Amino acid sequence: MGSKFRIWQRIFALVAVVFVCVSCSRVPSTAVNPWKVISIPTEAKLLDLAFTGNPQHAYLVGSNNTLLESNDAGETWQPVKLQLDGEKYRFNTVSFSGQEGWIAGEPGLMLHTTDEGRSWSRIPLSEKLPGSPVSIVALGQNSAEMATDVGAIYKTADGGKNWKAQVEEAVGVVRNMERSADGKYIAVSAKGNFYSTWEPGLNAWQPHNRNSSRKVENMGFAENGQLWMLARGGQVQFSDPANPEEWQKAQYPEVSTSWGLLDIAYRTPDEIWLSGGSGNLLQSSDGGKTWEKDRAVEEVPANLFKIVFFSPENGFIIGDRSGVLLKYQPNVEASAKPESA
Repeated sequence: MGSKFRIWQRIFALVAVVFVCVSCSRVPSTAVNPWKVISIPTEAKLLDLAFTGNPQHAYLVGSNNTLLESNDAGETWQPVKLQLDGEKYRFNTVSFSGQEGWIAGEPGLMLHTTDEGRSWSRIPLSEKLPGSPVSIVALGQNSAEMATDVGAIYKTADGGKNWKAQVEEAVGVVRNMERSADGKYIAVSAKGNFYSTWEPGLNAWQPHNRNSSRKVENMGFAENGQLWMLARGGQVQFSDPANPEEWQKAQYPEVSTSWGLLDIAYRTPDEIWLSGGSGNLLQSSDGGKTWEKDRAVEEVPANLFKIVFFSPENGFIIGDRSGVLLKYQPNVEASAKPESA
């Protein structure tokens, strides 16, 4: 009798713990779901997206030489075949300034267009280049800035014929890297143990210790220059707007969650979208003070690793499964399951 009682005690305790965890993990649901699942004609992993000077014209890049083009603001996409050397490349990044665009990837790939992608030329990269290109930013006519996965930064002002190093030494292998609109960079170390910052005029990266025992997953910039940080265990932090070296109190938008946080993007100065594993997506309308969950997106079978907004009305989310892309729909009135194109 005593042993049966103890067994039931344990079962009750387990049920209570599960109930408490589920209750703690609940956050309010968003009133609407503004994201539509876009059908993409590829099995490749998508990695980056950019618009040309034409707001209807965009390019999407990914693994296995994947380049797709849209002429209707990202509603539909068509594959573009490039004449390469037969090798399989991973197109990590794409960027446009008007009609001039750049694609960079690995192993050692750089492509350049001056006619909005009607033709692409290959830019030779030195075999001594530290690391592989993971970021390219078109800065204007014949001008671009490239960064590699070890924190080397180079700039060209002559269409890629010559590249000038912006830092004396690379920072080491990084987990991820982000560039602000005014040319500052932040990079998280491969193991998430520390992060580094760089801005134009500095000769080297500036290292910073993480401010807790939790390993850092990703970091980036708000439009006002404020920093955000995502750490293990579902932790979100924002820097003090008055003192970038200080951090505000850590937040846990969904307590006791088992999925990781992967990216943040600002649609407006106050509206923030936060994505994570297993199709999880949260929104804050007050600059990160409170959060709501877009539960309709949970059925998307992917980790949502990248959010980009080109304007308050034009945004996309890229998933880590083959061909997963969500498109923001402004002025949505009703929430349901994500609409499929």
